[in-house]
Amino acid sequence: MLNFKRKLTIMDNISFDLAEKDNPRKKMPWYHAFSFLFLWAALFFAVVFPLYNVLPISVNIDEEIFKPGQFVAERAQHLLLELDRLGPKIIGDVVNEKTMIDFLLREMDIVHRVMRHDLYDLEVDVQQVSGSYLHLEIVRMYQAVQNVVVKLSSKKSNSTSYLLVNSHYDTKPGSVGVGDAGSMVVTMLEVLRQLATSSDPFEHPIVFLFNGAEESSLQGAHGFITQHRWSPSCKAFINLDSVGSGGREILFRGGPNHRWLMSHYKAAAKHPFATTMAEEIFQTGVIKSNTDFKIFRDFGRLPGLDMVIQYNGYVYHTKYDRFEFITRESLQNTGDNVLSLVKSLSNSKEMQFTQTQSNGESVYFDFLGLFFVTYPEYVAMVVNTIVCGGGIVLLYISLWYVSKKLDYQVAAVAVEFGSLFLLELVSIFLAVGLPMLMAIFYDAGNRTMTYFTNSWLVVGLFIIPSVIGLVLPLTLYLVINRSDKIPHSYRLQMANHAHCLFIALLCIILTIFSVRSAYILMISVLFYVAALSINLITKLHDRGYFWSLVLCTCQLIPFLYFSYLFYAFLIIAIPMTGRNGTETNPDVVIAFLCALGTIMALAFLVPLINVFRYPIIIIGGLTCITFIFCMISVSEMGFPYRPRTNVMRVNFLQVHRKFFKYNGSVSEEDSGYYIALQDRRREQPLREKLDLTGLLHIENICDNLMNCGVPSFGQGWSGGRWLPRKAPVTVPGVTTLELLSKTILESNYSIRYYFKLTGPAHMTIFVNPLDGVRLVDWSFLRGVPDCPAKCKPPYQIYFSWGADSSPINFYLEFTKTSGKFKEPVFEIGISGHYRSYVHKRDSQSARFIKQFPDFVHTMEWPASYDSYIF
Repeated sequence: MLNFKRKLTIMDNISFDLAEKDNPRKKMPWYHAFSFLFLWAALFFAVVFPLYNVLPISVNIDEEIFKPGQFVAERAQHLLLELDRLGPKIIGDVVNEKTMIDFLLREMDIVHRVMRHDLYDLEVDVQQVSGSYLHLEIVRMYQAVQNVVVKLSSKKSNSTSYLLVNSHYDTKPGSVGVGDAGSMVVTMLEVLRQLATSSDPFEHPIVFLFNGAEESSLQGAHGFITQHRWSPSCKAFINLDSVGSGGREILFRGGPNHRWLMSHYKAAAKHPFATTMAEEIFQTGVIKSNTDFKIFRDFGRLPGLDMVIQYNGYVYHTKYDRFEFITRESLQNTGDNVLSLVKSLSNSKEMQFTQTQSNGESVYFDFLGLFFVTYPEYVAMVVNTIVCGGGIVLLYISLWYVSKKLDYQVAAVAVEFGSLFLLELVSIFLAVGLPMLMAIFYDAGNRTMTYFTNSWLVVGLFIIPSVIGLVLPLTLYLVINRSDKIPHSYRLQMANHAHCLFIALLCIILTIFSVRSAYILMISVLFYVAALSINLITKLHDRGYFWSLVLCTCQLIPFLYFSYLFYAFLIIAIPMTGRNGTETNPDVVIAFLCALGTIMALAFLVPLINVFRYPIIIIGGLTCITFIFCMISVSEMGFPYRPRTNVMRVNFLQVHRKFFKYNGSVSEEDSGYYIALQDRRREQPLREKLDLTGLLHIENICDNLMNCGVPSFGQGWSGGRWLPRKAPVTVPGVTTLELLSKTILESNYSIRYYFKLTGPAHMTIFVNPLDGVRLVDWSFLRGVPDCPAKCKPPYQIYFSWGADSSPINFYLEFTKTSGKFKEPVFEIGISGHYRSYVHKRDSQSARFIKQFPDFVHTMEWPASYDSYIF
């Protein structure tokens, strides 16, 4: 007992010395600092990495008898292999319009044979639907696109509130679409089978929408929700889609304003993966894509959940989106969640009166996939305010205690804290600025996306510079501006107090502006305040650096969560850099994510390198590591692309163009390749293999031509390049625009033109009134006042047909103040797109395609563009 007391006395004396004197010799050896930093990296790979990638054990067909009611991944996988063998499924193709319909009807027959006929009714409908709507000032028009719609209902229930479950089976040109969204289609089929054979009936009928036209501007979902006889009864929905292939699906959108959906997800999801932050990032428009969620929300006014496969986005919309990338365990993960969620929602009381359940948004997130947390937004506002406000009060108490302990004026301590808070602002600026500066330098040297294949390079290129930014100002301050009155350990605590104050104030501000993602800041403050409370109660902060042990312990949970969260964002964002266009520097986005993740996960921890001797040496070591990573990144290892796994995307059209004069004669006719590059490296990686002589930015050939004289095809096709070609492109079909009649209306100031358009399954119409002329009416959007009145010319109409290739008839009505209609009134451009792989490319185009490097995926097809003046 005496020896124990003696040891405590010795420890107290050592602690007192540390508190009384800023003596470097009392610190730990500098080389242990690298072990300290390595410990957190090791924790990431030991806990976060495996939990992020963990998948459930799959259920096989022969186990079904022992696991009744469970999702059977093996059966779903067998169906997925069939879809893989069918190849691409493009709207208008026989595979999409007949083979897939037959496949789905066959599966419905199988379900009908095995279902519990005493408990359920099964209805199947093949919908052919035509319609149009406006999105991003482009008219999306469709004719005879097809959906397979299935309703499963309980015989004993008379509920008229239906749950909608949706996914799509059509694909992008050239892509088999096993991930996007074949995996979700087979998941729905197995969920339908399990429900139809279950001995536990559900309350509300379930509508399964197998959607045949999602990849062409979400037309299939629009056709269902606006015209199908079951759509008025649908009260909520689950949308299933993909931006990757394999892995876990993420719930990234819910509602809007229906937080009961999140409550059901919490209760039902066996493998939760979701975050409010992903939803709010998507709402900013940074991610330039959309899902059928938008259609059901905007046109059906339905609340719902949006779940997507997010892993391995490198193969998304490419020919490498194949069966081999979807594991049986991945299907089991999604199937378990969807089956449980459908059961929960189809028995929910809220489904009966969903209109009355619109009671605000919620904050939601999972913790390492282990459990799910959700609470109302108003609760979040209260919690954020209490935690951050209480934290600020506790910081004041701590500073007051320091002044009393040191017998030092409160004002003097406040001045020191103010200096440290200013240093905190500088640290945050550098933690974000240094990675961003790296991104700018790499872009200036045409070296962006070096991490695209070897994603671990972001550690040295962006994360370590962010760490350096966090600790450099404080370390220099503590080394240069030594204090005889305030011990080093107290000043280090006060530096962390300054960071806590910054985070707390930022959290309160974001909460005021209803940013639900402020929950991550609240978590950061909460666990720091917990450590501070323990240290104040135990007075460990008076015993040298022992307070840092409590801090590190309390930072375990935030570190694990924030590293998990931002690792997920990087897994999603890095593949997206390969398809985000040429105008934006993708390294800036990745650098910002890395910086934000570093600040959230490590800002309370990395200042502790000042507990060790010679912290400047530690910062120098980190700088050397960054330099080594830079050298690796500019070597062959930093080349972004690899065949099959990490491809460069190039979209291009083989275009034949004709420009007609007002008298009907041809003024110009030529051919070329319209190339829409998809990432920041532009054409640089192609020049070694391709002859790009004469390649021009599209803006250089506009010459006042409508739409620059090219048949652009929606998002991802703007800002392209034009490569002239001497030999004419052979287009495998004919697109014909026929003027049926024109009529001058009674006012004598308006004229109406009637046309008939015949062509392939995908066409685009461009309309541009000439000077002094205004488009006042057309037949494309009846009852939609925003267009053409509020749309900007040139007007664009995208049209596609599925099972019916009949010509479309339309009219355009113009007004002209002069009333002179015997002179040019408007220009109209017609493009025909032959997107299917069954359309043959001419020999020169085929040779050009083969010349692309093996690390390139081309999404290409022949197209025509004819411009007329009427």
